[in-house]
Amino acid sequence: MVVRVSQMYGLEIYDTDGSYIGKAYDLILNLEKGEVVRITTEPLGKIKSPEKIEEIIKRKSILFSRVRNIKDIIVVNK
Repeated sequence: MVVRVSQMYGLEIYDTDGSYIGKAYDLILNLEKGEVVRITTEPLGKIKSPEKIEEIIKRKSILFSRVRNIKDIIVVNK
């Protein structure tokens, strides 16, 4: 599966059961490996508190390894 990172922003995310999870706001990258690690369902841009950023990453993000397909939406394993 090859998709440009810029195409993932704003896509809706559903699990394989069809349950809505949220929208893709930010993508966390591993620059050394050149791969996406996580997709956040809340924007990180204006948050200044490290604790709040950590909370979003832990509770409001999805491991990219769970992604099964990306087209008009993102489908992830439950």
